[in-house]
Amino acid sequence: MPARPILIPLLFGLVCATALTALAQDLGTVNPKPLPPLEHPNDPKLPAKELFARKLKPTAGPANAIGSYTAGCLAGAEPMPVTGDTWQVMRLSRNRNWGHPDMIALLKRLSVKAHKDAGWPGILVGDIGQPRGGPALSGHASHQLGLDADIWLTPMPDHLLSREEREEMSATMMVRDDRLDIDPKVWTPTHWMVLRDAAQEPAVQRIFVNAAIKKALCRDARGDRSWLSKIRPWYGHDYHFHIRMRCPSGDRECKGQKDQEGGQACEPSDLAYWFKDSIIHPTPPKEPAKPSHGITLAQLPPDCRKVLNAPAAKQ
Repeated sequence: MPARPILIPLLFGLVCATALTALAQDLGTVNPKPLPPLEHPNDPKLPAKELFARKLKPTAGPANAIGSYTAGCLAGAEPMPVTGDTWQVMRLSRNRNWGHPDMIALLKRLSVKAHKDAGWPGILVGDIGQPRGGPALSGHASHQLGLDADIWLTPMPDHLLSREEREEMSATMMVRDDRLDIDPKVWTPTHWMVLRDAAQEPAVQRIFVNAAIKKALCRDARGDRSWLSKIRPWYGHDYHFHIRMRCPSGDRECKGQKDQEGGQACEPSDLAYWFKDSIIHPTPPKEPAKPSHGITLAQLPPDCRKVLNAPAAKQ
C-alpha cells in the first residue's frame, strides 16, 4: 500500500470496513464443531479456503512463507501459546494462533514491552494465521503467510481469562461515534506506547490502524517519531491493530511489499482522504455485494499444493 492513500472504490471500502469490524467482535464458541468432509476435494473450482481451513495441524520441517500476504501459505508454522505471563490468545475456537516462528517471537517480545513500557498486564492476541496459512473461510484477505497478526487495543486483564471470556469478550471501540477522532474516554497515552514498541521492531514493515488512531498518534507521539512512518490508516482497525512483518531473509519464495515512503505521513494531505464524508459514511450499495468465491488452489503458488498435502507435524 502506498504512503499516500489511493482512491479505492467506495464499495470495496465498505466491504472491508464491515468485514474487519465484524471480525473484531465476532463471538467464538467453547464447543467448535469440525467442518464436514468435502464432497469433491479435488474439484479445481473449489475455493482454496475450504482446503486450508480443514488442516488442523502444521507441516513438519523448517518454516517457509510462500507467496504473498493475500495469496500464499506457510510451511513449518509455530503456535502462539494460548497463555503467557504477558499475553493471552483470544477466540481459540478459530484455530488461528499459528504463525511464522519470527512472528511468534515478535509477539512474545512485544507483550513484554507492553508490560514494561506501557504498564499493561499484557496483550490480547487476535488472529495470526491458520496451521498452514492460506486463505481463511472468513474475515481476512491477508494473514496467509503467518506474517500478519491482530493485537487488540484492549489491554490484557490482570487475571487469567476463562475459555468463555476468550470466546465472548468484546474488544473496546477506540474511535468516537463521529469517526473523526479517538474516544478520549478509552484512549490513553499507553496505547501509542504499545504501537510505538511494535513499530520500532526492525522486522515490522507496516501497522494498520483506523485513520482516527493514526491522527491521534501524529498528534500525541513524543520523542523519536520516525516509527510513525510504519503506521498506516486502513478500513476498520478501530478495535485492534494489525502488524505486518516483512519477508524473512531466508524465505526466498515469500513475495513481500516495498517499504513505506513519505515520512511520518502526518500531514493533513496524508489523512484528508480518510476523513471525507463519503469514506466515513459511504452510501450503501443499491444491490448487496455478491459473495466472493475465493481463489482456488491453482491460483496460489505451486508449492502451496505441497504444503497442503504434506504430512502433519507430530506434536
